[in-house]
Amino acid sequence: MHTKVKQWIDQNKDDATKLLQKLVQEGSVQENEEGVQELVRAHLEKLSLEVDYWIPCEDEFLNHPYFCATRTDFSKSPNVVGTWKGTGGGKSIILNGHIDVVPAGDLNQWDYDPYSGHIENGKMYGRGVTDMKGGNLSLLLAIQCLKELGVKLKGDVLFHSVIEEESGGAGTLAAVLRGYTADAALVPEPTNMKIFPKQQGSMWFRLRVFGVSAHGGTRYEGVSAIEKAIPVIQTIQKLEKDRNERVDDPLYAKTPIPLPINIGKIQGGNWPSSVPDEILIEGRIGVGPQETLEDVKAEFEEAMRNVEDVWFEKHPIQVEWFGAQWLPGSIDVEHELMGILQDRYKEVIGAEPEIEASPWGTDGGLLTQVGNTPSIVFGPGVTAYAHYPNEYIELEKVFQAAEIIALVIYDWCGSE
Repeated sequence: MHTKVKQWIDQNKDDATKLLQKLVQEGSVQENEEGVQELVRAHLEKLSLEVDYWIPCEDEFLNHPYFCATRTDFSKSPNVVGTWKGTGGGKSIILNGHIDVVPAGDLNQWDYDPYSGHIENGKMYGRGVTDMKGGNLSLLLAIQCLKELGVKLKGDVLFHSVIEEESGGAGTLAAVLRGYTADAALVPEPTNMKIFPKQQGSMWFRLRVFGVSAHGGTRYEGVSAIEKAIPVIQTIQKLEKDRNERVDDPLYAKTPIPLPINIGKIQGGNWPSSVPDEILIEGRIGVGPQETLEDVKAEFEEAMRNVEDVWFEKHPIQVEWFGAQWLPGSIDVEHELMGILQDRYKEVIGAEPEIEASPWGTDGGLLTQVGNTPSIVFGPGVTAYAHYPNEYIELEKVFQAAEIIALVIYDWCGSE
């Protein structure tokens, strides 16, 4: 089977590259995913999969406690799920990939049009090619390979092409609530071909630190919210240090800060000659694979109640949780799918895989916690090039990932 899969992929690289170009050329930023999802639907129908194409709008979805998105209108953002029904008696698998991409940013920082799919020296350039249309193509290629080789699987294969991952995973939540779950899942986010059995979660926070306004010439009559923000930031830094000192998971051994707390925005004051009476601080806190969002919120809020400054006894810091969040996820490193993935990786690549824990969130957390579908994150591409100008992916890595994933599906689902 390995020989057959490798030969098929070698023979179909040109067509696969053209499909990836088409996916990249559809600039599927949020609220504009319809065009690329039409391409995905057409390809799944060409492969004779059962296709479900729908606009997420159900009350159960919009009111779910883990619903998180920048909007509630998804009228131009359909979800797509393709199902390859097995003959029965085998284990099922989800192949989950998000189709939304972040904006291209300053076009002057790009050497090529971000939606061109330009190819040079074995690399394809474009917004979303690494995060994560290259991984999506690996999934599609793996399915097409097995079908065209005439393989009859016992277990079902479900391909998720989901929206809204970049803001917290609403697309995957919608797919799970629609019943698209399985015995296990693969999520080909850009791990640089490392295997991540554990994924960190994260949340966004907003703090309001208050002072008392006064004229800058008599600033001693006021209380500067900027100065009061200093011990707040120091408390956040101490909390980050304390939380990371508790991390003893060997899968985080190579990660300098396993559970970072990032301050991404500080805003305040309205006049150079006035003492600022309010400062806004926004940031992101990491959530460990074995933690809950609720417990981490409670620990953070407790720290904010205990900032060492008597000022806050009568002027408490306001804490708000807003915007994006990602659930953490974890699969047992001894899980059967982990063993299959490692074995097939060694067979294709000829080396031992690196196994680590993800330093960022994925839809694997929703699949695991809401969908009861243990998930592994593994895919081509490097995170360092995601969300950056001149984002690119090495095409050969896409094909290697497809080869590995095809063999994993074959082993996991079983064949007639």
